[in-house]
Amino acid sequence: MFIDEITIKVIGGTGGDGCTSFRREKYVPNGGPDGGNGGKGSNIIFKVDENLRTLIDLRYNKLIKGKKGKNGSGKNKNGKNAEDIIIKVPPGTIIKDLETNMIISDLINHDDEIIVATGGRGGKGNKTFVSAINTAPYYSENGEPGEERTLKIELKLIADVGLVGMPSVGKSTILSKISAAKPKIAAYHFTTLAPNLGVVKTKDNFSFVVADLPGLIEGAAQGEGLGDQFLKHIERTRIIAHIIDMSGIEGRDPYDDYVIINNELKDYSKVLSQKPQIIIANKMDIETATKNLITFKTKINLPIYEVSAIKGEGLEQAMLEIANQLKQIDKKPLHPKEETESFVLYKFQKEKPWNIEKNNEEWVIKGEQIERLLRMTNFRSHEGAIRFAQKLRKLGIDDELKNKGAKNGDVVKILDFEFEFQDE
Repeated sequence: MFIDEITIKVIGGTGGDGCTSFRREKYVPNGGPDGGNGGKGSNIIFKVDENLRTLIDLRYNKLIKGKKGKNGSGKNKNGKNAEDIIIKVPPGTIIKDLETNMIISDLINHDDEIIVATGGRGGKGNKTFVSAINTAPYYSENGEPGEERTLKIELKLIADVGLVGMPSVGKSTILSKISAAKPKIAAYHFTTLAPNLGVVKTKDNFSFVVADLPGLIEGAAQGEGLGDQFLKHIERTRIIAHIIDMSGIEGRDPYDDYVIINNELKDYSKVLSQKPQIIIANKMDIETATKNLITFKTKINLPIYEVSAIKGEGLEQAMLEIANQLKQIDKKPLHPKEETESFVLYKFQKEKPWNIEKNNEEWVIKGEQIERLLRMTNFRSHEGAIRFAQKLRKLGIDDELKNKGAKNGDVVKILDFEFEFQDE
């Protein structure tokens, strides 16, 4: 089954908890704190495997969650980092963050990899919090939660040349003749239900990859037939080989086919319509083809390569011309920098990184920084709770609550935790 688009959720592993511990040895009075730090949670990594051709392995795995780092322990022992989760994907996989609509990565080459969700850092043990003011801290941190993302995973095949045309014009037959690929070939429309790839090697030892797409029909860019599902697989190509059934035995006019397919390419993407095209007139072994070709040439002033795919005639010359053009066309990135996460536009941000709203009788505080601080606070320790309150005060949240009208005893809510507001 060919799966080329999927939506999944990824969650990096939570960091291990820090440890609250004190040395207790018979001959070591006042041993002091020795709680170790927690280990880092596992990252979620996507890595290219050139042996894969589809995203089917992700189809039934809609949630990928990292492992938690090991907790710290006494005697200054730090917890072990969790092992990263590596997900294998085929070359040409594009990963997009659905929340920001930005492209995280376009994975092309074998063994290319990207961290799509970072694991949380381990919580600090009480040994780390020792200072001149507090020589025996009785608190430690919980592990940091891992990064959460909802991703759109899309496969756009990597090929140098894309074969396009109406159904049953001979695209699959051509691919089978010019490469070792063995696509299904039959005398009915839409025999090809998924893209096929083949590697072509010319007599001067130049090689390139050809993609054969399911046949297009009028309205393909709007979803008619199979076109809208697979047109994306020629977005990476440098040349489009437009295959035309010049015999007209299907009852269609070759020139009308040419116009319809080009209109569909233009409707789907302006970039596709601007790619260099080579016109290949197929089925020239049929009697009506020669007459139709003469009429076709009166309407189009472009080089046309005459072939008979079934007999294997004329294909070598067409492939040599494609190879010559490919040598002169540089590969270009599929997406502009502005659409990728690596492109950062720095702006002055005046707004606070948190927000306070009143919901009925509760004051609700929202903000990534505050929520992370809450999750990493160990409330089983009285000192930990005091430290959390002090951090909120330093961030200005207490003052903001007072300015908004909060009074002693009012309920303040962060995530699922509720506190009483105290105006000291």
